[in-house]
Amino acid sequence: MTSPATPSTGATLRLLDKADKEIVKLDRAIVGAVYKFQHDFRKNPNAGGFDLKPLKGHDRLWSARVNREYRALLLHLGGNDWLLVSVKHRGHVHQNLDRLAYGINQITGAIEYVDLQVVEEDVLRRAAAEPAPAAPRQPVERPLFARYSAGQLAELGVAEPLIPIVLKLTTDDELLGLAEYAPRHTGEVLLRLRDGFSFEAVKEQVTEPVAVEKPEELDTDDWQTAAGRSQAVVITDDETLQSIIEEGDFGRWKVFLHPTQEKLVRRNCSGPARVSGGPGTGKTIVALHRVKHLVDRLPPGHTKPVLLTTFNKNLAADLRARLLSLGGPETLARVDIVHVDQLATRVVRESDPGNAKRRIEDSHALNEWRQLLVEAGENRWDAEFLSDEWNQVILGQAVHSRSDYFKVRRAGRGRSITRAERAEIWQLAERFTQRLELKGLETHRQVAERAARMEIDRKTKIDNRQQQKDDRGGLENVHVESGSGAFLRYRYRHIVVDEAQDLSAAHWKMLRAMVPAGPDDIFLVGDTHQRIYDNQVTLGSLGINIRGRSARLTLSYRTTWEILRSAMGVLEGVDYDDLDGDQDTLGGYRSVLHGLRPTLHEGGSWDEELDLVVEQLMAWTDVPRESVAVCVPTNQMVADVIQRLGRRGIVSTEITRDGPRSDEGVHVGTMYRFKGLEYRCMIIAGVAEGLVPRSSVDAWEHTDPLRHRRELQRARSLLFVAATRARDALAISWNGEPSRFLKPLRVTGRGA
Repeated sequence: MTSPATPSTGATLRLLDKADKEIVKLDRAIVGAVYKFQHDFRKNPNAGGFDLKPLKGHDRLWSARVNREYRALLLHLGGNDWLLVSVKHRGHVHQNLDRLAYGINQITGAIEYVDLQVVEEDVLRRAAAEPAPAAPRQPVERPLFARYSAGQLAELGVAEPLIPIVLKLTTDDELLGLAEYAPRHTGEVLLRLRDGFSFEAVKEQVTEPVAVEKPEELDTDDWQTAAGRSQAVVITDDETLQSIIEEGDFGRWKVFLHPTQEKLVRRNCSGPARVSGGPGTGKTIVALHRVKHLVDRLPPGHTKPVLLTTFNKNLAADLRARLLSLGGPETLARVDIVHVDQLATRVVRESDPGNAKRRIEDSHALNEWRQLLVEAGENRWDAEFLSDEWNQVILGQAVHSRSDYFKVRRAGRGRSITRAERAEIWQLAERFTQRLELKGLETHRQVAERAARMEIDRKTKIDNRQQQKDDRGGLENVHVESGSGAFLRYRYRHIVVDEAQDLSAAHWKMLRAMVPAGPDDIFLVGDTHQRIYDNQVTLGSLGINIRGRSARLTLSYRTTWEILRSAMGVLEGVDYDDLDGDQDTLGGYRSVLHGLRPTLHEGGSWDEELDLVVEQLMAWTDVPRESVAVCVPTNQMVADVIQRLGRRGIVSTEITRDGPRSDEGVHVGTMYRFKGLEYRCMIIAGVAEGLVPRSSVDAWEHTDPLRHRRELQRARSLLFVAATRARDALAISWNGEPSRFLKPLRVTGRGA
């Protein structure tokens, strides 16, 4: 192959996946120099200051000057097309040039670049870091992939230059080290094999979705076509590179669909389907691409037959922004994006447009229950029990009559009640509803229950009319339709739900009635390990049958393995349901990212703990403040953190129900506020007994053991969610007695 000619003015510059992760580790001044380099290089790569030239012994790998000390390594794809693969100190650029391996993968057709010297040094370092064995020395452990041949690994798409190293790996730490530097597909293949998947399963689930259709016709000299199959992004402006690097890949992460997930997006489903998986596995990304896929198959029109919904306002706004980035305004124009309580409100207001009731939170409603019991002189029932019974059973399952309440299942409620007790509870519930009515108050759950009943009634009318039409041989009854003022139709053709684990039974009843049962009707994504609200549902009992149409994602693309391993320790020994009566699991949940272990810090008091928070933030000087967050259990602690940071000159902003108050500064909020958010670095402070879990939870240990277990599980999930918002670094602190949930981390030293 002859050396390509130096291009003329103007260039296309691409950034290879994982090059950004290398760049972000450099000093801030050097990262700034990279910004300037890419800006100037795109304008004229032939400018003399770049000293652009091929590396000795390489015909396609070139170097260009970034500044006096650093050089960019670029693959020349042809013409004016370049791929940035690495940034190195000038003293290292010309060392071990024979260890820089790159090529077009024979299976996937994608470009791969690997610095074998760096990979080998990291694997050797991990091997050397293992504890020395007690005498006598044991035989060398059998390699992890000894059962596979080099040919089999190549057939799965493992990067061929790495195969000799792969076959020598003996520990999981070595494997994680290799996966950090290896092409992403190689890392996923190896981790799946290590998790016990068969060769055939990995080939079917991981390799075949990304394999070129006719490998024998693959042109290994067509690097520009190969770039289109690669995990690379074209840098079109300065802001693109800045978002990729400063956001730590979040910009790409939020819309990037890994090829192995594409099968889930494009599959035809005969009915409702579900995708589950731990934090960072790309569930939301799959949901977004599913929406675009459904829209792309719609006939031309101006309606919005696809609903994309989630649990709260912040998440809905984020989904809108990400779908716009993914599909543009054309896709957005065909999708109704609204959070589920807003959707319920819309339904209710259609039939009651003059409703001026004030919406209250569950905590306010609980106080109203307490006052009702005091005024009624009722001491047989506990306000918390009645509030939960009203929320979870009566409203949660859209029960609207005394007779229905006598028959409804109370699965998960723990305490059993007699028929006579149900009659008493129903009477109190009616009095409570009347109390709110007189005060002009209503809860979100009340609105959801009303919306569910209305949509079920609407569905019944639609189905009845369709039956009448069928009875008439397909003819419409024009007089009936005209009399109704509108042709009754289902509101949507397709519904996609994000964060499905947090919706109540009433929400699901409403959604089920909004779309006709049939192919691709409902697509939901969620993770019950992240359920932070007390909504226990079984989808099958609500008319949403997902059996045989469920899939689970196991590979995290956002959070390091060290953080994931610690976060999963919080859930140790606890069972979680799968929304359909079976158990869910995080078995096989892994990450190809590698970083520092989370750190655990003890303060002598809350005041000392606040100082620890400040010290940790000061240590993260190379991370933009907006990419850092502080999470605490209570609103008062939020105020304390913001005040202390202000005194130390650190700009911060509170995360409210509507999102961060400002675009600048460290984000500070309670654990509930971090649902769906992501940060490079995270501090969770105040993780002490009495706060996590709150002390009141243990009051139910003897009076209502099932509720006690459920509340503990919810508190674990809340801490799990908070911990997995971090990508690169996590620090946890407490004062007094540390939370019982931290015991696995402290005993094993995982957080040390």
